[in-house]
Amino acid sequence: MFKQVVEIFRLELMLQVGLATLLGGAIGLERELGGKPAGLRTNILICIGSVLYTHLSIAMLSAIAGSGGTGTDPTRVAGQIVTGVGFIGAGTILHARGAVVGLTSAATIWVVAAIGVALGSGYYLEGIGTTVVVLAVLAGLGRVEKLVERQSMRSTITVHAHPGPTVLEDLEGLVRRAGLEVSAVASRQENVDLVIDFDLRGSKRLHDQLMITLLHHDHVRTVSTGE
Repeated sequence: MFKQVVEIFRLELMLQVGLATLLGGAIGLERELGGKPAGLRTNILICIGSVLYTHLSIAMLSAIAGSGGTGTDPTRVAGQIVTGVGFIGAGTILHARGAVVGLTSAATIWVVAAIGVALGSGYYLEGIGTTVVVLAVLAGLGRVEKLVERQSMRSTITVHAHPGPTVLEDLEGLVRRAGLEVSAVASRQENVDLVIDFDLRGSKRLHDQLMITLLHHDHVRTVSTGE
C-alpha cells in the first residue's frame, strides 16, 4: 500500500514537472523572442522549482500527518517562494537616473512562480488558464502598446559630456540610431563641459532606453530631461 502511494506521488510530480516545463517554456519563449532578460530557461526553471517546493511541502505534511505528527503549514512554503522569486525579479530590473526597464520581465517571473505553485498544488486547469492569459497579455497587448506609442511624446534631453574632437557627432549618431526623431540639436560650452540639447520625439520606452545608452557612453557625465 505504501509503495502504491509513493508511486502515485511520483507520477503526479512528474506530471506537474512536465506541465511546468511546457507552461513556463511557453511564457519563456515569448520573452526570449522579444529579447528580454528573463527568457526560456529562466522561466522554465522558476516554474519547475515552484512546483517542486510546493509538491514536496504538501507530500511531507501528508506523511507527517499520517504518522500522527504535526507539520508546517504548506502556505508558508508558497510565501517563501514569493520572497525568493522577488530577488530574481529584482535582478531583471535596471534603474539608471530615472530610467527603469525590466519591470514586465520581473512581473512575468512573479506570475510564472504562481503558476508553478498552482501546478504543485494540483490546480492544473487554473495553471493552464493563467498561462493562456499571460501569453495574451504579453503578446496581444504588446501590439496595443505600439499603437499607443504612436501618440509620441516630445522632450528635451540635456547631456553634459567631456569635450572631444568627435563627441558631438558620436552622441548625435547614437541618438538617431535609437529610433527617435531628432527635431533640433544645440551645443554649447559650460565651464569644462560640452553641453548638448536634443529636442526629440518618440515613445517613452525609446526615451528611457536612450537615457540608459547615453549614460554608458565614456564621455558622458550626466543626462537630464526637461521634465
